[in-house]
Amino acid sequence: MGPLLLLFSCWTLVGAQTPSFKLRSVTLTIEPATDLLRDANATLWCRAGVSSSGTLTHVPVYTFYKDGTKVFTKKSAGAELAYPLLRVRYSNTGKYKCRVEIDGQGENSDTSKLTVTGVSVPLLQLSRSSLSEGEELTASCSAPDETGAFFFYFFVDGREVQDQPARINRADAQLRFNGGGVRQVHCEYTVMLAPGSTKSNKSNTVTVSVRELSFRPVLEIRPAAEVFEGDQLSVSCRPEGNSNVPGGLFLTLTHGTQLLGSGVNHVNSSITAKDSGEIECSFEVGNVSKKATKTLSVTELFSVPRLSVSLAEVFEGDRMVLTCSSAALVAGRLSSEDIAYTLDPKGPPATELGAGRFSLRAPPYHLSYTCTATARGITKHSLALLVRPKVSVVRPSISVVGGRVVLGRPFQIRCLSQWGSLPINYTLFWRYDPLNVTTVSTPHQEALFTATIHESDDIKLYMCEAANKPGKEGELSPRLNASVIVPLSNATLTALPAPWDVAEGNALILICGVTGTPPVTFKWYREDGGARLLFAGTANERSMAHRIHAVSRDHSGAYYCEAVNHARNPVRSQTVLIEVRLALWKKGVIAASCLLVLCAAALLCVLRFKSRRGKKEVTTELSVKPSGSKSDDSLTVSLVPDTEAYTAATVTEDRTSSSMWSVRPATAASDEDASVGSREPDVEYTEVVHPQPTDPTKVVLKEGTDTVYAELQDAPPGVVAAAAAAAADHEYGSLQYADLKNTNLGPDEDYHHGLPVPVD
Repeated sequence: MGPLLLLFSCWTLVGAQTPSFKLRSVTLTIEPATDLLRDANATLWCRAGVSSSGTLTHVPVYTFYKDGTKVFTKKSAGAELAYPLLRVRYSNTGKYKCRVEIDGQGENSDTSKLTVTGVSVPLLQLSRSSLSEGEELTASCSAPDETGAFFFYFFVDGREVQDQPARINRADAQLRFNGGGVRQVHCEYTVMLAPGSTKSNKSNTVTVSVRELSFRPVLEIRPAAEVFEGDQLSVSCRPEGNSNVPGGLFLTLTHGTQLLGSGVNHVNSSITAKDSGEIECSFEVGNVSKKATKTLSVTELFSVPRLSVSLAEVFEGDRMVLTCSSAALVAGRLSSEDIAYTLDPKGPPATELGAGRFSLRAPPYHLSYTCTATARGITKHSLALLVRPKVSVVRPSISVVGGRVVLGRPFQIRCLSQWGSLPINYTLFWRYDPLNVTTVSTPHQEALFTATIHESDDIKLYMCEAANKPGKEGELSPRLNASVIVPLSNATLTALPAPWDVAEGNALILICGVTGTPPVTFKWYREDGGARLLFAGTANERSMAHRIHAVSRDHSGAYYCEAVNHARNPVRSQTVLIEVRLALWKKGVIAASCLLVLCAAALLCVLRFKSRRGKKEVTTELSVKPSGSKSDDSLTVSLVPDTEAYTAATVTEDRTSSSMWSVRPATAASDEDASVGSREPDVEYTEVVHPQPTDPTKVVLKEGTDTVYAELQDAPPGVVAAAAAAAADHEYGSLQYADLKNTNLGPDEDYHHGLPVPVD
């Protein structure tokens, strides 16, 4: 507990002696103003705003900055610090700020700009005030009391002769003077500050006396009169006066950039007059250069030749004439025959036609020609003539934009020559008659023409011509060949079988046909509360079929088709009403059902009739006798009533019914009844039967050695069945034919009529 108590006491004591503080702000002010004249005094004040709970134990550090560079720093226990600027100069111009740091806390002030106007007048001093031509002197220029980076400028007679940079406020220059006389010398300077600068006024002017040398160069040109091209001239250069130069003077003679000659103390040159210009004679002594000049004026003997071509437009392979001629010459001194002309280059073979005219064929490429005219040793070259031969067009191609033509609609014809110089004129022909002309001036541009045809063969009557030679025929294209689309028309819908003869279960074929150019896209629709698409397909024919394999009653309705080809003009057929009939087998089932109902009703009637008569027996007497001769085809059949009748039915291949009657022997009870007598009167029936040829519809019944024929045609099935059953139980005598054809028996009719008499 002792050490801890001691540590706590020390901490409490230190904490009591160390006050807390806060550096709130730092400000910078420039006094007396931010804009000052040169030589004024200025003071920069840096003030710190500090809040503390006691006396500060740490001394604040003040730092001043100019344009971001530290210029002054100092510790001060006060709340402010002054930075004096005495006799400010232009170099003091800049942006200033200050910073205060106290025990790790630091704060910067805002930036303030100080502007100083004016610089000191420069001072010029010369090492000597008089000297001889070619000698040097030293000129010193200074900027009193100025600081910074400088540029010094030296002037002689108001002309700047030298400039020199300096890091201090003074610069020296070596000056040399040519020629005698009095020279005026002064200087100026510029103080450089980023991002600007300022320039001083002129310095004091110092006069310098220059003594000229006692000798000079002399230049002579003979003849001095008018000079023409080709004249021979004599030019001399020499010094004049007392040179007294050891080893003599070295002279140089020049004409423009051409050196005519050089030598010591004397130079002579003979030249041919060609061009006007300045001739100069010069020499150098030490640092002194002396020269004498004269202007040579030369009159042209003949003008510079001009090269021209005879054709306004030159095509490769064309014969052209190049003419080289001089427009002017000096009469009396030169004639046109004195001038010789040559053509350059020598490339293509050229034939000289005389008087500077050359004939040659244009090459298949660009070529630059020049010509040369020579007379009296004078050679002159013409300006270059660039010959750009044009390329003739090749046979153009002709085609249809899009590749197809729709009959009766406008379409565009494309005409293009793959090779040929622009511009190219394209002409569209129809039957060799020009229709339209268009000019193409852009490379790879096509000529487009609009046309319309009303017959398919008219497409082959179009051609086009490409031409780029004025006054000459061009190249004719082949005839136009393109696919001609005939728009669709006359759309029809055909049904197989006929719309009124369509039965259930059968196939229905709907054929859509049009007039026009295939391929054709067909669509079949059914009007079922709206147009419902059934099928679509494309064919290279003018018709196409849609097959419904097994129709039902639900397929009844209205049908139509649509067709379209590349002409994009859809056509629609008429509407076809399809009525699906009942299937044939269903009709047969219904018919058979009706027959069964009829037979059942007939049988019911017979049973009811028999039940009323009871079980009485009757004697039936049947007598059959011919009604005529043996050749007569009729038979007489006598039947006794109350004989039970049985029917048997036979159905032939064509489903017609035949019937036959058969009589069975009477039972004992029947004999007794017969002996007693019939309760009903005897009735004799006679039926005439016409013999007929053997027919597959007749059923042959075999009873012993006799044959019984029964006609089964058109008999009801119930009757035929009863007859067949009776034939199976009884024996019959000789019965040739029993014709029951076209016999229609009702349910209440007596089936005992015509029963045959049994044969003993």
